[in-house]
Amino acid sequence: MTQPTTILREHLHTALDLAATGLPVLPLRAGKVPFGNCRACTGNACGGRPNMKTPGACVCSLPCHAWAAATTDRDVIASDAWSRAWLCAAAVAYHPGGAGLTVVDLDNADAITWARKHLPETVTVPTTRGEHWLYLGTMPSANGVRPGVDVKSRMSYARWLGLGTGAMSPLPDAVRALVVKAPAATGPAPQIAVPAGAGECRHRTPAFLERGIAMAEQRITEARSSVHSTVYATFLAVLSTHGRCGCLTEDHIARLFTAAQAKGETARHCTEAWTNARTKLGL
Repeated sequence: MTQPTTILREHLHTALDLAATGLPVLPLRAGKVPFGNCRACTGNACGGRPNMKTPGACVCSLPCHAWAAATTDRDVIASDAWSRAWLCAAAVAYHPGGAGLTVVDLDNADAITWARKHLPETVTVPTTRGEHWLYLGTMPSANGVRPGVDVKSRMSYARWLGLGTGAMSPLPDAVRALVVKAPAATGPAPQIAVPAGAGECRHRTPAFLERGIAMAEQRITEARSSVHSTVYATFLAVLSTHGRCGCLTEDHIARLFTAAQAKGETARHCTEAWTNARTKLGL
């Protein structure tokens, strides 16, 4: 048996086993990075996340869209298109948020020491340089929440490194707090205006709204510059699509604010951006 064939079978066997337990999987290239989008999906021109059985979703057969390509569909995982990816893959990854999990990625000994002092014990998986601590529950993902610590949950992926040891604990508030930066000044909690709804709902399924919120979180999270303008533009885009039918809830808006605060925005700036976007659209 040739080495590439052996790699294919090992990765495919692992991926199918994980999918059977409810972990959405995807292949990773060397360097622990996902496979890039195909030409048809570049820039999300296809409509976004693949492998979703909802109207308007991308129907690409390749593992496009990074974390969003993760799936538990055995037919997709074992398809010819994905098999070509497994053949040259360096590792198997999974989408923690898609399985209801959060991974605290501790990248060095100092980070592990901090976690042992401040976080409850849970399932621990050794990594090349540190440990993954797995908790039951989801939250926004963020890198560099403190020295040597990343949080991987929604809109992210983690490399599969084995079952680990210990018993799974619920996601603690101490981890949730890592991705929310404190406001620059104290004061009354901002009042978030939720659109009351002024027309018939255009959303075909709840997944349409969920996908829109998830993509908005991702856009904010991946901003590398002009964070203020990115947050405002993202709020404007969400409201222009979902702001007139009454489907947005306080939970949806809180998710957007949390993503913005994780990038350094204050609660006041989030509220101002949200209000300005509503005003722009006449809501």
